[in-house]
Amino acid sequence: MIVVMKVGSPEQEIQRIETELQDWGLTPEKIIGKHKIVMGLVGDTASLDPLLLQEISPWIENVLRVEKPYKKTSLEYRNGEHSKVVVPTPNGDVTFGVNHPVVVIAGPCSVENEGMIIETAKAVKAAGASFLRGGAFKPRTSPYSFQGHGESALELLAAARDASGLGIITEVMDTADVDKVAEFADIVQVGARNMQNFPLLKKVGAQDKPVFLKRGMSATIDDLLMAAEYILAAGNSNVILCERGIRTFDSQYVRNTLDLAVIPVLRSLTHLPIAIDPSHGVGVAKFVGPMAKAAIAAGADSLMIEVHPNPAKALSDGPQSQTFEGFANLMQELSVIGKAVGRWSESPVIVG
Repeated sequence: MIVVMKVGSPEQEIQRIETELQDWGLTPEKIIGKHKIVMGLVGDTASLDPLLLQEISPWIENVLRVEKPYKKTSLEYRNGEHSKVVVPTPNGDVTFGVNHPVVVIAGPCSVENEGMIIETAKAVKAAGASFLRGGAFKPRTSPYSFQGHGESALELLAAARDASGLGIITEVMDTADVDKVAEFADIVQVGARNMQNFPLLKKVGAQDKPVFLKRGMSATIDDLLMAAEYILAAGNSNVILCERGIRTFDSQYVRNTLDLAVIPVLRSLTHLPIAIDPSHGVGVAKFVGPMAKAAIAAGADSLMIEVHPNPAKALSDGPQSQTFEGFANLMQELSVIGKAVGRWSESPVIVG
């Protein structure tokens, strides 16, 4: 349930209403929008009459019941206003959200060694990326595949951040590792295989770093939004949703089916920013570019693209990774689409 205040509502009256709602056993969460202040009510609201709530104050414009099973994640909860996630990085704050430039995240599937990750960080930064991705802990289908270097790789990511000024995003797989990963990462990623790992969702929701939540390969849109609800319910409102492809009938030519229809659908359902990972979505390097362009045209707020200095020798996901030159060329192509839809940074991009 949400309480919509009238434009110009006095702060003293808002505080009085909050106190009265708390006396009712509810927890009001104040959301300051562009034009109005909204209070989301957390607690048992099933038996509450919206008309009765509206009588608390003449400054209350409307009281609405959120009908969706996901509450804090819903667009209704913010009275139709989309939220943004602002991430501090060594190069300054980067904003994910509607009406902001597309944020590009790039880097290898796995952190392999110090030289490789620093070289990659400098290359993707030169091409225009704002964040470096790299796996320290890797969930793999086979127990015999490379699983990542673990904690030591987090130190290497920190070195790459120092060398490049990029923000860092890396995946956490276990509740026991959340604090350690959050110590090094600027954004904590929950991967597709852990999208419904509810203890992990609660744990990342209880820490302060933004969370990059990937859609499970067999998850519905409601499944994804309910997973995000776990994080928001635990106290962390800085969540970025990521579509990375779902499993369908045809895997002969592409790794997954990249569901770009999810962009307008999610935009109508949730206030959270939306990212697209075309590398996992198609799994073939030459197909990544067309889908990345399509994602920007469809309204994505961010792209995650895998880049490796030598994809043929990558320890994981080499076939879907761009070379440095390929990524630099792709960024130039993406800038054309981005500028056409008013979603590209005008800051100079240095290639080479």
